[in-house]
Amino acid sequence: MTGLSWRSHCWKLARARLLPTLPIEVVRLRVRRAAELGLDYKTYAGIRASTGHDLVAFLFSSNALRVLRKAQLLPVDRASKLSTIQAGCIGLASRPLTPADLALAAPILSEVFAAPNHLSSFAEARRALRQAVGRRPSDTVVLVGDHSLEAEWCAAGRLAGYLSADRYFGAEAKIL
Repeated sequence: MTGLSWRSHCWKLARARLLPTLPIEVVRLRVRRAAELGLDYKTYAGIRASTGHDLVAFLFSSNALRVLRKAQLLPVDRASKLSTIQAGCIGLASRPLTPADLALAAPILSEVFAAPNHLSSFAEARRALRQAVGRRPSDTVVLVGDHSLEAEWCAAGRLAGYLSADRYFGAEAKIL
């Protein structure tokens, strides 16, 4: 990709200039907020720096939640992590699941919508994600997915970022 090294240099320089100027109280508040969201500080700070906004919600694909078929319950590790998040938790039901199936499997989710088809057009994916995000600014919502095609939804929905399910529900979260 042309110019990647220059953009990386500029980004590192801008971050280096920003970080030393933050008051310690702000850093403490952001560390606490990262914990409330179930993220490590570095991931949270990266999202904040790239969007300029706090996170208000997560979009979870049914694949990321490991709910793959009707009448399957949300795994215990996923349910316990979702119960601690202090932000909106929105489900995206991938076929063959319906939103009703995912809502029954994961009642902890605040809202559930149909996920875009994995091979849908960019415009169709944007419409589906816009519906799920609702009135929230899209750059305050992070997508947690479990498939490379789901990562593309991040651009279609103009979301704050994409986290793989393994990273988010694992010990360490990292933004891609």
